[in-house]
Amino acid sequence: MKKISFLLLLSIAVFAQEKHRPQLHFTPASMWMNDPNGMFYANGTYHLYYQYYPKSTVWGPMHWGHATSKDLMHWEHQPIALYPDSLGMIFSGSAVIDHQNTSGLGRNGHAPVVAIYTSHNMDWEKAGRIDRESQSIAYSLDGGQTFSKFVGNPVIKNPGIADFRDPNVSWYAPGKKWIMALATQDRETFYSSPDLKNWTKESEFGAKFGAHGGVWECPDLFSMQVDGKTKWVLIVNINPGAPNGGSGAQYFVGDFDGHQFIPQDEETRWIDYGRDNYAGVTFHETGDKRIFMGWMSNWDYATVVPTASWRSANTLARDLTLKNIAGKYILASMPVAAVSDYAMKAQTIKSNKRIQLPTALQRLSGKLPVQDFSITLSNTKGEKVIIGFEAASNRYFVDRDASGDLGFSNKFAGKTYAPRLSKSDSIDFTLITDVASAEFFADGGLSVLTTIYFPSWPFKNLKISAAKGLPFLLEDLKPSM
Repeated sequence: MKKISFLLLLSIAVFAQEKHRPQLHFTPASMWMNDPNGMFYANGTYHLYYQYYPKSTVWGPMHWGHATSKDLMHWEHQPIALYPDSLGMIFSGSAVIDHQNTSGLGRNGHAPVVAIYTSHNMDWEKAGRIDRESQSIAYSLDGGQTFSKFVGNPVIKNPGIADFRDPNVSWYAPGKKWIMALATQDRETFYSSPDLKNWTKESEFGAKFGAHGGVWECPDLFSMQVDGKTKWVLIVNINPGAPNGGSGAQYFVGDFDGHQFIPQDEETRWIDYGRDNYAGVTFHETGDKRIFMGWMSNWDYATVVPTASWRSANTLARDLTLKNIAGKYILASMPVAAVSDYAMKAQTIKSNKRIQLPTALQRLSGKLPVQDFSITLSNTKGEKVIIGFEAASNRYFVDRDASGDLGFSNKFAGKTYAPRLSKSDSIDFTLITDVASAEFFADGGLSVLTTIYFPSWPFKNLKISAAKGLPFLLEDLKPSM
């Protein structure tokens, strides 16, 4: 037993010391990961599934990897949940708890966990067939640990289009039916079902709304309470076509009647303006809360980033809220409260002084008048990332032009921007840094920028440049691994 414990601790230590390996964010133990899938909460445990290829650090035949957490920060790796089959790879989707056993797949009074996913037939794709994607289900009778494929798959056959994927399903109580949001080329298609097996097309949305620089993917439709009323949010990930290039997550706020979605206006909005938040969706079964998590990468360079034994991380989990800004509802996101449980030593610092950090894991927060300011993270090698605000253009920015290794892609370097949406005369912000990433939340999460970077040595120097401002709070964070 002592030998096993020693080897386990040694394995964890080696894992934690890998170059560029995040210490606060979820990463696969090894090999390739992309979209988060099928996330739900049950019996005190959060379940995260994700697109996974266990044989390479480059995208390949997709499986559903699996991890669990009690606090959305510390994750435990679980066995692979879904493997490819005769219908194809296991692409993105969602998972629901069928409390009323509408599917008839439950046993002995236990509600099944039903995963709804896209079956992608690569042989058909290679043969040039456009009907290569269909929707399938699998069910679990042990709380989401192991799944059995439904014998009647696929439950929705392809109608003759090339991009027909990423089903996100939830229970629509007013109509006593399941609703599916499905990404279908340049729009979302809504389906309904009484039992998760038999589906009827309800409507389409998006042909004339939102960004259309690339294929629509990974949708999520859910209701939220704001100003004493119910509004609906539709998240639509898109690649390419994001405001700063490559992959991104747009969203719409409006109304849904069980048949069609009606947006509040024709504006295009983004959950995160950074280069590195894609395929994000929310957890099911979290009550009145909506908790969002995205893939912290971008298809412009995801397959070539300079990590050795694994590729990709997820963003921190984020609480979503709707805010009324000048009569329009805007989605805001902030890190979940559990981040505070990982805070250790705290100190107040003033601007225009260089601070040496004991670790790259930090949470910096502050409030200051609307003005130019910058936060520079750097190391002794002259590498740096600069995050700040430009008052003249009323926008936040991240500059990673000198952030370290840039040679793996000509699309990685550059300066990215996020508009300031708040009407307040002051700016508040929270910045959370990890070994190879920074997540910047401004004005209560109305403007968000997520970026990854690959310095040759961790950023352990900090300087805030601002003409005016109260002292800032700087907290060391302990690893969540």
